[in-house]
Amino acid sequence: MKVLFTICGRAGSKGIRNKNLRVFCGKYLVYYTVSVLDLYLKKHPEVEADIVVSSDSKELLDLVCSNVTRRVERIERDESLSGDSVGKTAVIYDCLSKMQLWMDKEYDIVVDLDITSPLRTVDDLEKVMDLHLEKHADVTTTVATARRNPYFNQVKRTEHGVKKVIASSFTARQQAPEIFDMNASIYAYKPSFLREGKGVLDGYCEIVEMYDTGILDLDHENDFVLMEVIADYLFQHNTKFREVYENTQS
Repeated sequence: MKVLFTICGRAGSKGIRNKNLRVFCGKYLVYYTVSVLDLYLKKHPEVEADIVVSSDSKELLDLVCSNVTRRVERIERDESLSGDSVGKTAVIYDCLSKMQLWMDKEYDIVVDLDITSPLRTVDDLEKVMDLHLEKHADVTTTVATARRNPYFNQVKRTEHGVKKVIASSFTARQQAPEIFDMNASIYAYKPSFLREGKGVLDGYCEIVEMYDTGILDLDHENDFVLMEVIADYLFQHNTKFREVYENTQS
């Protein structure tokens, strides 16, 4: 099996300044991604894999490619792929196109790991890739069970007060359809689907549920602080998270 792993990050950030370059629990945030890939590939020597980082930030490119854990190819992202309105799938497809040309090979699967999701395990990555290949999905991504449900306990404003986001007669949450939050940690793509230029949910999409509190949206400084508190606890009490931390380059 030929796998392309992508790591995509833009320069700057509106919520947390230069968050892709931040240190997280004493180690660079992006090195957690490299660490989980290294552990996965050590466990699966049968997998033929390449890793590439795409960014418009020279600092980030240098940081990722100077790691001593795994070789990572670099793509200096074109300005046309660096704007706020550019979808990430376009960037991932750019990685696929360039790497196919450079490495002279066709990949069976493309897997993107988000830099700002350091709290994931080798098991998470294995489950996503295994399910993706088993189901022949266009996309397989990670989720967590939602804490609120639009059929039951989420409301929206109307001209006359508030109403449920989705009208229903459910009187207990257990009656409502199961709802998930997409946590953007891991995405596995069928290469042919990326070539079509569609959005993540425009094709056949499967999901893998991850540890509930392991992923937070890093939009503000307090989110970063809270995730470090959670991470410190997990690194101490959960062996699967700890192995990623201990394998991470300082």
